[in-house]
Amino acid sequence: MTWSHPRGYDPMVATAKAWAEKTGVTIEWDKRSLQDFESFPVEELARQYDMIVIDHPHVGQVVEEGCLAPLDVPGREAERQALAEGSVGASYPSYEYAGHQWAFPIDAATQVMAYRADLIDAPQHWDDVVALAKAGRVVFPLLPPHSMMSFFTLTANLGHPCAVENGPLVDTATGIRAIEMLAEVAQHLDPADFSMDPIAASEAMARPDAQVALMPLGYGYVSYAVPGFRPQQLTFADIPLPGAKGSALGGTGIAVSAFSENKAAAIDYAYWVASAEVQRTLYAGSGGQPGHATAWEDDAMNAAAGNFYRGTRKTLEGAYVRPRHNGYMAFQDAASQRLNAGLLAGEAPATILADLDRLFRESF
Repeated sequence: MTWSHPRGYDPMVATAKAWAEKTGVTIEWDKRSLQDFESFPVEELARQYDMIVIDHPHVGQVVEEGCLAPLDVPGREAERQALAEGSVGASYPSYEYAGHQWAFPIDAATQVMAYRADLIDAPQHWDDVVALAKAGRVVFPLLPPHSMMSFFTLTANLGHPCAVENGPLVDTATGIRAIEMLAEVAQHLDPADFSMDPIAASEAMARPDAQVALMPLGYGYVSYAVPGFRPQQLTFADIPLPGAKGSALGGTGIAVSAFSENKAAAIDYAYWVASAEVQRTLYAGSGGQPGHATAWEDDAMNAAAGNFYRGTRKTLEGAYVRPRHNGYMAFQDAASQRLNAGLLAGEAPATILADLDRLFRESF
């Protein structure tokens, strides 16, 4: 089971076909909507499928539920070392939890900046983002959980990342400033932005008649950087924040069900599809956004995609890994909803932050 987007589905189908030709083992991939992918219980999927594409914040939950098989099997240490060394940022360690590796990164992503280079110059600072928002040039994907991802990005960039263990979510001054920074932009946005994910925001910018020309924070989709994919090509770059540090890490990893009757065969495929050679060639060439550094460094890949990979690599290398405890996923949804309600109503940042902190504590 993977997510229903060409980036999430097409490379899995292509690699499955190649794997069948290579080994005789047949794999059939199903897909779920992106919203379902982020919220559907992993344990239910693990009881139905041999392999699941997951994102790293699920690992605490799946470890407690015992529904995934650890991939750190004996005898394959050298392969895992190569995968770890080829990690883009914290993509590989983000799936390590409680002493085991629960997935291998096959898709690397984090919040980056996208803009129309034919319409505006790339903003360098948040003040530039606010000015463009006042001019009606900004689209900001704030559909949950993306608003909370931007809060994470801003707090981490301010030098005080949100907590990943029980305790205050973030220190008060940092949390208030991050909400103020979001509010500075949000007050000038079309209310429809609160119903947009990064795909919708990218689509809005890529139209020939687009008025919006900047997505300051949002998960990057390499396809929009490819000439001809849409009427207008987008340029992707590091986030317009000091040092390009603290962006909320995304991406996906391939995991194997603990209930699978084909566990060994599934683990073999997981190692293969996450490997440098497959990621750089077949996976990337089939519409994927690879999770291995050799692909991100490849000259041909960057040339074909408007330098998407090199243009955002610094941000990915400095990304922030979200909390991963059992209970986090429910917090992520509730906190995003609360943050949006506060931004839309123009509530005091301190009031919003107090509720986010309470929800975080309750998640434990």
